[in-house]
Amino acid sequence: MKKIYLDSAASTLIDDRVIDVMMQSMREDFGNPSATHSFGQEGKSRIEFARKIIANRLNVPANEIIFTSCGTESNNLIIRSCVENLNVKRIITSPLEHKCVLETVRDLKEKHPDIEIVFLPVKNQNGDLDLDALEEYLQENKPTLVSLMHANNEVGNLLELKPVAELCKKYNALFHSDTVQTLGHYPLDFSDIPIDFASCSAHKFHGPKGAGIAYIRKSTGLKGMITGGAQERNMRAGTENIYGIVGLGKSFELAMNELDERRKIIEELKRYTIDQLSLHIPEIKFNGNCTDFDKSIYTLVSVLLPFPNTMTGFQLDMRGIAVSQGSACASGAAKPSNTLLQLYTQEELDNTTTLRISFSHYNTKEEIDELVKVLLEIQQNAFNTIPVGND
Repeated sequence: MKKIYLDSAASTLIDDRVIDVMMQSMREDFGNPSATHSFGQEGKSRIEFARKIIANRLNVPANEIIFTSCGTESNNLIIRSCVENLNVKRIITSPLEHKCVLETVRDLKEKHPDIEIVFLPVKNQNGDLDLDALEEYLQENKPTLVSLMHANNEVGNLLELKPVAELCKKYNALFHSDTVQTLGHYPLDFSDIPIDFASCSAHKFHGPKGAGIAYIRKSTGLKGMITGGAQERNMRAGTENIYGIVGLGKSFELAMNELDERRKIIEELKRYTIDQLSLHIPEIKFNGNCTDFDKSIYTLVSVLLPFPNTMTGFQLDMRGIAVSQGSACASGAAKPSNTLLQLYTQEELDNTTTLRISFSHYNTKEEIDELVKVLLEIQQNAFNTIPVGND
């Protein structure tokens, strides 16, 4: 049975070229990068080379790139330090954020009861945020961190980063964006976008797990949260993951160099998927703005199937097809995600099935055809097993 992987929003296949440079580093860079001898400094030079690759692409100074283990750690570092070290008294975010942001905000509220937490209203069933309300809140002139993700990890809605960043700058608020789904997929220029903080994970663009970055604008004065060493510009103590960082740098370089080619392939696959699902399952709904290529990330489609079946993801997996029933971080949950509950009623969700289908440039139209074929079989079986009541 040929396996089909359609869950690249959760994690991606590692590029062979990335594996090659990581293997080379594993063989050669065994010295501690904090050591002053040549064995350590060779590893340190590879770390700094990767940092410069990323900084150049984002058009920022290299010392504003901090290596972490993943986007979740980066988001925690930024949000927690803003409260504990930068005197932030209010966090403005949205109910559609990733769990690592929402749970961090809630945890901070428990530890610092004086912190105000504001959730921006969702304007419509597409999940658009009320940015007019954001400006009204910012006019209150309170030390504020705004944390809004660039692309929603479940339904793919895109936020226009530059207008929000400029709005925050206008009112002297700090702006953080979880860019885990977009760094490596869009050409972002942080010298043009006045963002203060951002995050990424290498495994979202064909790099290794366990390697990520926190972009931290130096002028903010943010401080580290892990102590015990001077690594990463005093922002993250602990021996660096040299091999992961090398893989991160290479995968980001490849993603940017091949961006146009990859995007063309993936956008065509997304259009084909939308067309085929609409044709064969006419009652299907598409969540958020995922059918609007200007308002959603091109790497995923989120659908609402017209039948309830909590086993759909498992049944697809049994046929060799990997998708997410929700997001990877929430797919094991028995109840709908917070994002979906903002878009639909509980009754609507009880009578449907949500799937997130996400692509990479390694996927093909033939794989989409197989997905649609199996979904039709699952749908037919679901309707055949619906109990018929007695007259």
